[in-house]
Amino acid sequence: MGEVHRDFRCSGRSAPLREEAAGAVRVGDSRVLLELVIRAFQDGATPETIVQRYSTLALPDVYAAIAYYLRHRNEIEGYLARREQTAEEVQRRIEAQGDLSAIRARLLGQR
Repeated sequence: MGEVHRDFRCSGRSAPLREEAAGAVRVGDSRVLLELVIRAFQDGATPETIVQRYSTLALPDVYAAIAYYLRHRNEIEGYLARREQTAEEVQRRIEAQGDLSAIRARLLGQR
């Protein structure tokens, strides 16, 4: 899985965000998605609480990601809306495949 170079700058500094080829934005050196950090922040979680939830995150990276969001709210809200739309499309495709109970049973039997 490749990464796309995109400069996420906030107050002259690069934010610790990286965009993957598929469009997902990760925070710091972790695999934690930006949308998880921002949604937690929107729900009232402090940066410290977010780091407790996602132990692979570094506290300065969470603060920087939130600062970037606050300074680029429209851009990030657009990203969040696109990610939600993509998730809904995937869910519809999965549901359109019909009954997956046989596949589920086979996978559970492999344990």
